[in-house]
Amino acid sequence: MEFTEFGFSATLEEGLDSMGFVEATPIQAQAIPVILKQHDLIACAQTGTGKTASYLLPVLNRIAENPQERVNTLILVPTRELALQIDQQIMGFGYFTGATSICVYGGGDGIGYEQQKRAIREGVNIIVATPGRLLAHMSSGKFDFSHLEHLILDEADRMLDMGFHDDIMRIISYLPKKRQSLLFSATMPPKIRTLAKKILHEPEEINVAISKPSEGIDQQAYLVYDDNKIALIKALLDNPSYESIIIFASKKDLVKRLTRELIKMGLSAEGFHSDLEQAQREEIMHRFKAKRLRILVGTDVISRGIDIVGISLVVNFDVPPDPEDYVHRIGRTARAATTGTAITFINDKDQGRFGRIERLIEKEVPKKEMPEGIPPGPAYEPTAKKRPNGNNNNKKKKFRKFNKPKPENKSKTE
Repeated sequence: MEFTEFGFSATLEEGLDSMGFVEATPIQAQAIPVILKQHDLIACAQTGTGKTASYLLPVLNRIAENPQERVNTLILVPTRELALQIDQQIMGFGYFTGATSICVYGGGDGIGYEQQKRAIREGVNIIVATPGRLLAHMSSGKFDFSHLEHLILDEADRMLDMGFHDDIMRIISYLPKKRQSLLFSATMPPKIRTLAKKILHEPEEINVAISKPSEGIDQQAYLVYDDNKIALIKALLDNPSYESIIIFASKKDLVKRLTRELIKMGLSAEGFHSDLEQAQREEIMHRFKAKRLRILVGTDVISRGIDIVGISLVVNFDVPPDPEDYVHRIGRTARAATTGTAITFINDKDQGRFGRIERLIEKEVPKKEMPEGIPPGPAYEPTAKKRPNGNNNNKKKKFRKFNKPKPENKSKTE
């Protein structure tokens, strides 16, 4: 289905044409007609399928047809990175429509807070917000949401996982009951169904490729003891065809230590974690998008919050605890009909987790042979209750040294 078939306003079609948008993705082809008819919607679609445009375009079309200086749409998201990404898409799609937007999230300075507050009061068309920061604004001033037409929850499953349920319900209590509500989620657990019943009215439902990685992703895995992970990642990153790389680690401290190890190897790498100031995070992401930074190391905070075409390699330095997180991590590559590689390191303890991932994606991921010079890892026995460690005491000590911060030597000067 082509975008010209939706009957968008001339100004929005002009914007789509200038951006080279011709053919709609499956989620867009199914969701846009439903939203244009003003029905509530619950939609389940994996990352990288174009779901953001599927709700932004009908909203922008409505604003283009009835332009007014007031809050028309509220989009709630789990992270500041996703909020910024959506706001950028609004600016791109809505350039010709005249729609205005503001991105509301925490972590900035006092000037940013006041700019957000003023924009909401003056009636910006679209607010993209994280729940906590929006509630802070709402408790400190009186805002007019009486004309709001659209409430959109993006990555609703992630918001509930992060404990935002009560914040979401509080925000909704301030909104008009007569509105269109749209809920987008990558997964559909029972808690999402419960939330949908509370906030949606006779919704239509769309499911597109639930929990299945893109066919364009070459999934691989290495069975490796923890002691040998650094040697393995160095061997993999020697491949010059991997030009843009994301490495995921489950803990912030491991992200920091792994980043230091990569920099010691002379590699262009930066860690991306919650201890950074917002300005630092934006600067790192800008360099990564511009291909001036080769390797981004981060936790799952970036598994859903960035949309960059051209990431050639995703590495799971450890197996994520939730099988759904695996899908989101590797979904950073092979976006927009491109291809990419996703490699996971599996130690002796994480085999049960990876077995659950393979059952979820209904596919056995090929286990690759170790590069020359790196000892073989444990046998793959994901269903075994106990697996022998296989490491000697020296290796264990070495791993503990890497995975625990060294005590400061106060006798040394900085």
